Amino acid sequence: MLLNELLCISKVPPGTKHVDMDLATLPPTTAMAVLLYNRWAIRTIVQSSFPVKQAKPGPPQLSVMNQMQQEKELTENILKVLKEQAADSILVLEAALKLNKDLYVHTMRTLDLLAMEPGMVNGETESSTAGLKVKTEEMQCQVCYDLGAAYFQQGSTNSAVYENAREKFFRTKELIAEIGSLSLHCTIDEKRLAGYCQACDVLVPSSDSTSQQLTPYSQVHICLRSGNYQEVIQIFIEDNLTLSLPVQFRQSVLRELFQKAQQGNEALDEICFKVCACNTVRDILEGRTISVQFNQLFLRPNKEKIDFLLEVCSRSINLEKASESLKGNMAAFLKNVCLGLEDLQYVFMISSHELFITLLKDEERKLLVDQMRKRSPRVNLCIKPVTSFYDIPASASVNIGQLEHQLILSVDPWRIRQILIELHGMTSERQFWTVSNKDFSHAKQLFAACLELVTEFSPKLRQVMLNEMLLLDIHTHEAGTGQAGERPPSDLISRVRGYLEMRLPDIPLRQVIAEECVAFMLNWRESEYLTLQVPAFLLQSNPYVKLGQLLAATCKELPGPKESRRTAKDLWEVVVQICSVSSQHKRGNDGRVSLIKQRESTLGIMYRSELLSFIKKLREPLVLTIILSLFVKLHNVREDIVNDITAEHISIWPSSIPNLQSVDFEAVAITVKELVRYTLSINPNNHSWLIIQADIYFATNQYSAALHYYLQAGAVCSDFFNKAVPPDVYTDQVIKRMIKCCSLLNCHTQVAILCQFLREIDYKTAFKSLQEQNSHDAMDSYYDYIWDVTILEYLTYLHHKRGETDKRQIAIKAIGQTELNASNPEEVLQLAAQRRKKKFLQAMAKLYF
Repeated sequence: MLLNELLCISKVPPGTKHVDMDLATLPPTTAMAVLLYNRWAIRTIVQSSFPVKQAKPGPPQLSVMNQMQQEKELTENILKVLKEQAADSILVLEAALKLNKDLYVHTMRTLDLLAMEPGMVNGETESSTAGLKVKTEEMQCQVCYDLGAAYFQQGSTNSAVYENAREKFFRTKELIAEIGSLSLHCTIDEKRLAGYCQACDVLVPSSDSTSQQLTPYSQVHICLRSGNYQEVIQIFIEDNLTLSLPVQFRQSVLRELFQKAQQGNEALDEICFKVCACNTVRDILEGRTISVQFNQLFLRPNKEKIDFLLEVCSRSINLEKASESLKGNMAAFLKNVCLGLEDLQYVFMISSHELFITLLKDEERKLLVDQMRKRSPRVNLCIKPVTSFYDIPASASVNIGQLEHQLILSVDPWRIRQILIELHGMTSERQFWTVSNKDFSHAKQLFAACLELVTEFSPKLRQVMLNEMLLLDIHTHEAGTGQAGERPPSDLISRVRGYLEMRLPDIPLRQVIAEECVAFMLNWRESEYLTLQVPAFLLQSNPYVKLGQLLAATCKELPGPKESRRTAKDLWEVVVQICSVSSQHKRGNDGRVSLIKQRESTLGIMYRSELLSFIKKLREPLVLTIILSLFVKLHNVREDIVNDITAEHISIWPSSIPNLQSVDFEAVAITVKELVRYTLSINPNNHSWLIIQADIYFATNQYSAALHYYLQAGAVCSDFFNKAVPPDVYTDQVIKRMIKCCSLLNCHTQVAILCQFLREIDYKTAFKSLQEQNSHDAMDSYYDYIWDVTILEYLTYLHHKRGETDKRQIAIKAIGQTELNASNPEEVLQLAAQRRKKKFLQAMAKLYF
């Protein structure tokens, strides 16, 4: 409707086909209106071809259903008309690429003027300059992109059209380069454009002499089609140095190979391991976790596997150019692979390798070998704790990296401003004042020079310099020896206390230093100072000290009886106030009075955003667990909460709030998600934090993701289910939620098996689930995981009743296993159940990880 109105007011003759109009002779605003309409038409058609996840319908209401049906029919009718006109729209846009004049688009000002004097403003000639100017290159860039997307979509039914798409996308890239990043009106999703270009390179490799060398994508694509898997492995090893292929692409190649192997191609088993090993080394070098697939494929190591793994490690790191961080990651990986091996012969293969000898000192190697000789056999599947168990960080583009490098080197204020404008235009996810936050020695030299200059003439500036040097020393320790767990020197702790207690007039105190000092004291368990020695005036004047004191005291009182936890109640009240919203009434133009809620309340000792920023400086597990459980409890207090989130120590908090309406529960929910994401980045193997993440997904109906994290929680505390999962991790509530997830995913056989995990087997749910005939899981292939004879007997009856002879025989065979005989001793039956639990959970992990 909006675009049709624009066509009308821009004097496009009604009833005239756009394809029959000569854009070059039309007034600029008229031509622009025609282009906007046809670009929207093409974009709508392309967008409609993408798969859309259907929203889960709520309870049926006739009026709502009728309205939804009417909207659906209206949308389909509009789409039908646009598709009929698609060929004409493409011709119009192709004609627009031949224009060599700037266009103009109406603004509010020109529309207002148009209402008074239409002829003067709309422009009856080419030279009209009414409205907002859009340069030819900006217009052509956007039109090329839209045409490329249209041709690419048509390529699924006519592959020859991919050549047109390729031409348009690469022209778009050229125009973006010409226009530069300071364009006012041309906004192209450059990541999506890069994806289109890569896809076109694979589908239509260029025949130009300058493009003879295929991209890695094309090479991998061609190798997979021809079955040349050894070449794929070589490309992946080389990519471990160049890092040109995204991790997601490499993982998709591995998934494709796994699927082919599972379809009966046993020759691919070795290829799957080798590709998985290449991906694992890439993950290690970039600080990510070891994949479950690698753990499974390396459960039975042999000489060939270890030889190949060592080859990949050696070829994936340039020891002369590699940073200490990369070397440390590789050394830790090799060391922990050794710790996970039971056969000392394989350990010596690794420990005698040149790479291992280069990366580890003599003392470390000797200590490791002694450990291996003394220890009892065990399996260690968690190779190396890393930053995150589930997040895959996006790599920075070359442009951003180059600009950040310039930012570090620049000292001219105007140039710094220009660089920052460009960087913020490219991404909003970074804080660019931290791009050089590891250059501590250089910074210390500069501060020392400043201190020397100001000491003689300004005591106040001297103190400011000392404060900044304190912050620098905190960062230096935390980024250096502090990461290895080494306590800070006593003089640094004394300086931190001195800063907190400083009462010098007219000395500006930076909030970030106060934050860092309190976080520093909490992270290094200086609770004695925070709870007993901190001066009273500090608790009144510094909100971070107050918060730190309450957190330290709550942790200290935690082992005591519930009645003695006074500070827990005080901490609860402080956080509730921070998360409360102030309300005010406002009278509108219609005379009605509406309630306005202020998001960032000033009722508390600090803003919620400041609290979140402070928490993200904490590293101490108990402190993080306490603050996380507080927010989880606050989230659960809502009256409309159906599924509670569970957390450790949740019982120490009050179970109600006097004024529920004052709390911004939407902000609380966002904070809980942020905190879980942060805590898991600190320790991705903390089972209680993983359970919280699973509960969040469960509460928001994301059942597959919930199962992923419930299984993850069990895996990290049981050596990937080789030991029994502790009952305080897989409680009855967790098992029941896993059962519900499987049920809603239509995996009914999994439901029946999980019913056995409960302290009292839920036969009613198990039998009801087995009656379902539209199960999406492997059904009878899961019968080997059932140890309860009653459930197996019910299965034989059910299959007999349905006439399913083959499945009945599988169930009978499962019952007939001697270890399930009811006459067996209890320990034999328990061992049989535990063995099946282990295999089932490992199979589930393979499915959901």
